[in-house]
Amino acid sequence: MRERGNRLANLFLRYASFFAELRRVPVLGDFLSWTGRMLLPRDTLVWIQIQHGPAEGLWIRVNPRTGQNVQQGIGEPQVQQALVNYLRPGMTFYDLGANIGYFSLIAARLVGPTGRVVSFEADPEIAARLRENLARNNFSHARVEQKAVWSGVTTVSFARVDPHTSPDRGLGHVCADSSGDTITVKAISLDSYVTPQNSPDFLKCDVEGAEAEVFRGAERLLAERRTILLVEMHNTNNHRTLAQKFVNLGCTVRNLDENHVLALPK
Repeated sequence: MRERGNRLANLFLRYASFFAELRRVPVLGDFLSWTGRMLLPRDTLVWIQIQHGPAEGLWIRVNPRTGQNVQQGIGEPQVQQALVNYLRPGMTFYDLGANIGYFSLIAARLVGPTGRVVSFEADPEIAARLRENLARNNFSHARVEQKAVWSGVTTVSFARVDPHTSPDRGLGHVCADSSGDTITVKAISLDSYVTPQNSPDFLKCDVEGAEAEVFRGAERLLAERRTILLVEMHNTNNHRTLAQKFVNLGCTVRNLDENHVLALPK
């Protein structure tokens, strides 16, 4: 039964674009969607090897409904290239909002066993999958912190997005209240977590709008450490404010794409 499920999942991955086009056809589309739900439940997960890019050959467990870009290794190419350009063996890499760990896997390969990867993921279900992905690739120099990164040490409400909307819950975020599908998670600040022994050389941040709070809790780190920063900005105010903050710290700041900012210490 499991082998049959894996075959179906891989078939779905291979022809995902074709099936998506067919689902737009009246009547036929409804039938295919119903059949897909019966044969391949939305919570299906399958192990794949990434086929291209800096993660080529690495194993990752994905939802076949959303895993096509991961399998092809084509998601966020500018972010992937920045990791390749600036990560070196022996470096320490922080992945804030790591989700299932695609970029953590790339980083773990690039920094090698003499380096270190610390992946922060607040959602306990996704953090467990992240641990599985790192372990499957024998990246013992990578660790997972199942915590939110915030401006201080506290607990926060974390909204877990409906898996029908985001099967890998990649849009989960800290929220102001506990209505809907929310959980309470531990939160730390970077200044409370970082020590001289585990200080990051490169920090990637994708925290769905909480980036201003993250760097509010990293004043000491930013003042004392020449860390490369790669930040996804989720609104224009954060983009403007944080880019200026990084410039004031003496960084060269440039946009990698519409949403990502790369800050390089001079």
